[in-house]
Amino acid sequence: MAQAWRCSGLRWSADGPELVWDGGRRSALTWGKRVAFAVAEGGVRTCVGARRHPCPTRAAVPGRGTGARCEECARLDRAHSVAADTLADDPRPYHVYLAWFGPGMTKVGITAVERGPARLLEQGAVCFGWLGAGPLMAARRTEELLRAALGVPDRIPYAAKRAVRSALPPSAAERAAEVAELHARAVALDGWPESLTPEPCRPVDHAEVFGLAGLPPAAGAVGELVAGGAVSGELVAAAGPDLHLRTDRGVVVVDTRLMRGWELVAAGADAGLTVPVVEFGEGGGSVQDGLF
Repeated sequence: MAQAWRCSGLRWSADGPELVWDGGRRSALTWGKRVAFAVAEGGVRTCVGARRHPCPTRAAVPGRGTGARCEECARLDRAHSVAADTLADDPRPYHVYLAWFGPGMTKVGITAVERGPARLLEQGAVCFGWLGAGPLMAARRTEELLRAALGVPDRIPYAAKRAVRSALPPSAAERAAEVAELHARAVALDGWPESLTPEPCRPVDHAEVFGLAGLPPAAGAVGELVAGGAVSGELVAAAGPDLHLRTDRGVVVVDTRLMRGWELVAAGADAGLTVPVVEFGEGGGSVQDGLF
């Protein structure tokens, strides 16, 4: 029987993207690498648990969900979370940032200063800039100020991000223009919390890190994994949780969050793509390294 592995998700390191597996093993991802895996026959996607604790019931979860958690574990995961506004006493300093994903798609957000740009890589931000840094609640108030005064959203749907990655402006200066313009408008606002220290506009570009130069338009995206289904393709780019694979059906995006909760096995390079794919236009071995 083939060795099965459970994926913990895509992580961004100083060397680029890598898949992380339960137990701590990692698979580095480089452009041109063949990504080939399959879901074990008869497999069932099970809850990944919450806050580093396994799901007590190993509940089955839907294949299309990116959270890979049952209702109870999802509730527990958000019960002590900055993202869910259920953690107000975190003493760490926080950055407020502007993140750009494509023309007309800039968001405001916060991330712990100690994390550096990791959160921006995880979201697939093509360009970003820091606005300021300070205590958590001051960062939250600044985030809300930009939403209310400038109409800057705090979320950009992944479907929208994927749709424009192959048609971005060619120069870093063009990609940074909206961040710079919004930064200037933001720092001119009245009502900034006194405890938040503004930072100069120094946009950071991730287009090269993500491999977006010359990226072909994607034909579609994997909608879900299924028992016995396979994914095989050549890695041409990666951004946030997404892998862009060149397959026999064109470039297809694989959201690696859909891999969590499944038992995966190695597949041959000729395994093809035998999982459901949503076409754009219809709706918007025995060791781990053997998997990729």
